[in-house]
Amino acid sequence: MIRIGIAGGGAAGFFAAIASARANRDCEVSLFERSSQFLSKVRISGGGRCNVTHSLFDPRMFAMRYPRGERELISPFHRFSAQDTMDWFESRGVRLKRENDGRIFPTSDSSETIVECLITAAKVAGVRLFTRKGIQSARVNQDGGFDLELSDGSSTTCDRLLLATGGARSVIGAEIARSLGHTIESPVPSLFALQIGSAWLQSLPGVSLEDVELSVGKLCERGALLITHHGLSGPAVLRLSAWGARALHAVDYHFPLRVNWLPAMTEAALRSELRVRREQQPKKRVVNSPVAALPIRLWEKLVSNARISPDTIWTALSREGIYSLVRQLRETELQVHGKSMNKDEFVTCGGVSLREINFKTMESRIRPRLYFAGELLDIDGITGGFNFQAAWTTGWIAGHAMAGVEPNAIA
Repeated sequence: MIRIGIAGGGAAGFFAAIASARANRDCEVSLFERSSQFLSKVRISGGGRCNVTHSLFDPRMFAMRYPRGERELISPFHRFSAQDTMDWFESRGVRLKRENDGRIFPTSDSSETIVECLITAAKVAGVRLFTRKGIQSARVNQDGGFDLELSDGSSTTCDRLLLATGGARSVIGAEIARSLGHTIESPVPSLFALQIGSAWLQSLPGVSLEDVELSVGKLCERGALLITHHGLSGPAVLRLSAWGARALHAVDYHFPLRVNWLPAMTEAALRSELRVRREQQPKKRVVNSPVAALPIRLWEKLVSNARISPDTIWTALSREGIYSLVRQLRETELQVHGKSMNKDEFVTCGGVSLREINFKTMESRIRPRLYFAGELLDIDGITGGFNFQAAWTTGWIAGHAMAGVEPNAIA
């Protein structure tokens, strides 16, 4: 019998446990979760809907959505892709749907559908599930396995150990990895909203745009944007924060942010559109006629920021006024003074150094029989289901490797 211990009852831990138990019936798989509830991050992800994965099915293109881990994940995604994830859940009765932006959700729009599927699959496979019993420490024993101290004061042993404790919020996983010889890349937040103190911006909560371009130095992202009570959020902001996680952390989240509210229009096209307004709507007030269907509330603020009087009509708009308005539309500068995060759902970059992992098996290159999966690794993706896919894929590979089985088909 192969005794397998798994630290962490999240997405990666469950997928690995199920894979091991199903691949080899001679495995005794025990999953240890420190808290009182399994799959807590799955439950609250996607606003409680669970963004399972993304419908980008080319492994190489999929891997390009990871600021950290892109090169290492190409081969794993060839072995277990987003399509494989969809097939795995659908084969177990979970119906999935693709939204316009490519994100995949259960048709129930409830994360409980995914949670119930995983827990049921684990129980059917014979996985031993423990809550309120985390792995506190691990020491290599004389047989090459591991002696485990548990958080409830008890102890046990295993032949193979998987650490899948999640990101920086769970320091125990990183401490165990370090105690077994691994290097930990310092964790910093990724996927966060931006706090901006500009009064005019804070007066526009709820205003959203489908296509905006944001830039900080050489960092540049384009996509949907949401103005909040505290600043900016939405996919474009989250992607910017992911790619710039370390750089933005280095400046303590205080930096100038440039916003192009109309990235689909070149500067020449925008100037042409303003000239057309002067010709076709000469008596109409500038403040009442937004360009390119910009939200009227936002347009009014941008016109005001360009120092154009509310009473100004198009035919009276000066050359200087046009120049100032173009600058506001294409290069609004906002001073960021902090970040805002969902304390339950947030993602970190950092973790176990990828150089120390064999991505064919997810086994440690330093300590035999020690495996890793999920966010404890220095891997993080942009928003859209990519972080869950990394968990499913690394968990699936690790699970089969611990069971001593080369996977040929999804199981």
